[in-house]
Amino acid sequence: MTVRSDKARGDAGGNTGTGDVIVPDDTGVPTGAGDAGGGSAGEGGAEAGDGGRPLGSRAPRFIRRSRPLHLSWQVAVFLVGLAVVVLGVIMLPLPGPGWVVIFLGMGIWATEFVWAQLALRWTRRKVAEAAQKALDPRVRRRNITLTAIGLALIAAIGGWYLWKYGLVMPWKIDED
Repeated sequence: MTVRSDKARGDAGGNTGTGDVIVPDDTGVPTGAGDAGGGSAGEGGAEAGDGGRPLGSRAPRFIRRSRPLHLSWQVAVFLVGLAVVVLGVIMLPLPGPGWVVIFLGMGIWATEFVWAQLALRWTRRKVAEAAQKALDPRVRRRNITLTAIGLALIAAIGGWYLWKYGLVMPWKIDED
């Protein structure tokens, strides 16, 4: 479906009340501004931008039809996503998959909020760029060299420690 503006012709008519005329696309089903589930900007009918899924709410249609119900749905999704993100932040210094849980919470938010969808798309794009850059032969060679130097330093420090203090288990240390 396409929305054609009739304001340029000075025609304030149309079927949206805004001076825009909704023209059905190949499917013949008008959606978007004339859709009962439409609501506000950024919900349901927004364009994807980079060829992905369309932006906006993925709430069931019966929830999107009722503004109070949809607002309650958004509050619930926000609170669940917030709880998961906070759990992930707690896991960062503690044992556990902190970043995975944080991105899971962002994914929960992305089911309802455009800003979270855009943040996840940006993150996916940056991760793909970093992976592509890491496969560059010069960068790969540099990374392997730095890793080898780091491992050699760790081995040298560990060898020096064992030479200096020996291999004594903590529970067998004499307290003389």
